[in-house]
Amino acid sequence: MKKGMILYRSKYGAAKKYAGWMAEATGFDITEVRWANPVQMQDCGTVLLFGGIYASGIAGLSFFRKHWQELRGKQLAVFCVGASPYEENAFRAVREHNMRGELAGIPVFYGRGAWDQKKMTFLDRTLCGILQKSVEKKDPAQREPWMEALLCAGGRQCDWTDRKYLAPLLDYLGFSGQMER
Repeated sequence: MKKGMILYRSKYGAAKKYAGWMAEATGFDITEVRWANPVQMQDCGTVLLFGGIYASGIAGLSFFRKHWQELRGKQLAVFCVGASPYEENAFRAVREHNMRGELAGIPVFYGRGAWDQKKMTFLDRTLCGILQKSVEKKDPAQREPWMEALLCAGGRQCDWTDRKYLAPLLDYLGFSGQMER
C-alpha cells in the first residue's frame, strides 16, 4: 500500500470532511496543515492538500510553497473546496491564480462545499451580505453560475459535499472505485 499524508485547512468544515473521506478511502495519515511538519512526510510518496477557496486563494497552499524543497519529487495534488457549483472558467482562474512557479505542475481538483451563514465570522457574513446585495442588482441574464449559487444559498444552511467529487483524485492516485460507500 502507498504511504501518503493528507493535509487540510478548513475554515467551516467542508475541506476537513473531504480530507476525512479521502483518508478512509486511501488509508493515508491526515493532519491539519498548521500541525504539519515536513519531517512527518519524509517516507510519504504522496502528499495531498485539501483547502477551501477564499477570495480566490486556496487555504493551506502556502505550506506547499514554504516546504517545496522537502516536497519536490513526491506525488502532490490539491483538492480545493468552494460553495459554487463547478464552472470551468472560474476553476481555471483559481488554478492560474494559485498554481504558479514551482506549483504549476501540481494537479488541482474541485469539490463543492457547504454554506452556513450562522457558522461564518462576522466579517465573512458581512462581506457575503454585501456581495449578495450587489449580485441581486445584476440582470439575471448576466449572472455567472457562482452568483446564482450565492443567491440560492441566501441565509439558508446548505451542504453540497459529496464523496463523488473525490473520484477524479482517487483515479489520479490509482485508487479507482474506493468511494463506493
